[in-house]
Amino acid sequence: MAIQKIAIIGGGTAGWMTAAALCHVFEDTGLDIVLIESDQIGTVGVGEATIPHLRYFNERLGIDEHAFMRETQATYKVGIEFANWGQVGESYIHPFGEFGFETNGIAFYHYWLKAKAAGYPVPIDEFSLPAVMAKNGRFAYPSANSRSIYSTYSYAFHIDASRYAQFLRKYCEKKEKLKGRFLRIEGKIESVIQDSASGDITSVQLESGKSVHADFFIDCSGFRSLLVGKTLGVGLEDWSRWLPCDRAVAVPTTSIEPPPPYTKATARDAGWQWKIPLQHRTGNGLVYSSEYMTDEEAALTLTANVDGEMLADLNYLRFNTGRRTESWAK
Repeated sequence: MAIQKIAIIGGGTAGWMTAAALCHVFEDTGLDIVLIESDQIGTVGVGEATIPHLRYFNERLGIDEHAFMRETQATYKVGIEFANWGQVGESYIHPFGEFGFETNGIAFYHYWLKAKAAGYPVPIDEFSLPAVMAKNGRFAYPSANSRSIYSTYSYAFHIDASRYAQFLRKYCEKKEKLKGRFLRIEGKIESVIQDSASGDITSVQLESGKSVHADFFIDCSGFRSLLVGKTLGVGLEDWSRWLPCDRAVAVPTTSIEPPPPYTKATARDAGWQWKIPLQHRTGNGLVYSSEYMTDEEAALTLTANVDGEMLADLNYLRFNTGRRTESWAK
């Protein structure tokens, strides 16, 4: 049977990016798309640093970048600074671009390592245009001319995740060819209905009593994993032995300086702290392992190392690192 209707369960960035992609790709096909979310269920909203894939995603959807920047209070980003990850006091920038260039078929870093062994004192960061831009608080658009050094890097954004979800909602609702075929439904899901023979999900029942049927369901319910985990019982492959951090605490603060064009990730005793500069505020948080740090210790570590005035109460998160054993079920 052909898929004629898709239901997306959950909003936030995951749900609305999914909806926007489907609305764009299947705009002329007659596919019905419905997104179900509840304003009563908050989103995490702490992961606001992106990588260049988001830029290409927006381009694929035909989104005007300047409008996107304005509405999401975004800033540009050319890399990530990692501080204290090797030794305290050390830092390096992971740039969204190349170091040097290949010569005679040999990668640049071979030349740099040989020069370093011979006593050459210049750090490798000096040979990366985005790393130098980051250190100097500068940004420039890449060049389309492959012969220009300005073509050797990409860029990403720091965004307000909640505003991005709202931006994509408006994007979907403005699609003229989808009038009547794209629908957002407000409500909390009370139960998930499955076919008695196959176990396939056939519909969801809302607290209001409304039933929503679809041929295909996409689970964007976040940590709850309402469909894939709770209903279909797909297990989680535990990665905690490699990624022991299982807690986070986050807080926004006022901005006290012009936003640098990079994300800052600083190693702490039992985790790491992020600093994400937006136009209207700075996002801060600490990811940590509950085996080595209490919630109280994490809160003290975070609040002692933020700039500006806190704009909200501390937001505590719990999670399990890993992945679902199946991405597609039933």
